[in-house]
Amino acid sequence: MRKFITKIIIFSVVLLIGLSSIAYSANLQDAFKTSEGSSKDPLDAAAGAAGYNIKAQEGSATLEGIISTIIQTALSFLGIVFLILMIYGGYLWMTARGNEQQVEKAKNLLTAAIVGLIIVLAAYTISYFVIQMLGEQTLKPAQ
Repeated sequence: MRKFITKIIIFSVVLLIGLSSIAYSANLQDAFKTSEGSSKDPLDAAAGAAGYNIKAQEGSATLEGIISTIIQTALSFLGIVFLILMIYGGYLWMTARGNEQQVEKAKNLLTAAIVGLIIVLAAYTISYFVIQMLGEQTLKPAQ
């Protein structure tokens, strides 16, 4: 059982690394160019008209941007782990064939996965709050 879970975790990590490398290597900047050939993104123009600060998002090399990217990547990975645990728990339950031990094992796995998801969401909420409240005062460059 532990070997199987270890294999699932290793597969998830490899899958996450592969998907993130594909996402970062794909150049999607040309996908939203206007027909006149200008590089003005219509989504950026709409966001700017709505009052969002587009310039701050272009260079996310700030400390706040780096921390945000790390948190988003970690939460994406944990979401993948949650999905795999839910699928595995459902598979165990479907293949139990009346075996009460396996049904109980599947229920415990599903319960643990849901509790883990709640903990991850709570951690995200706390980290978001801390970065929003403290980040405005400590992470912004002085003028």
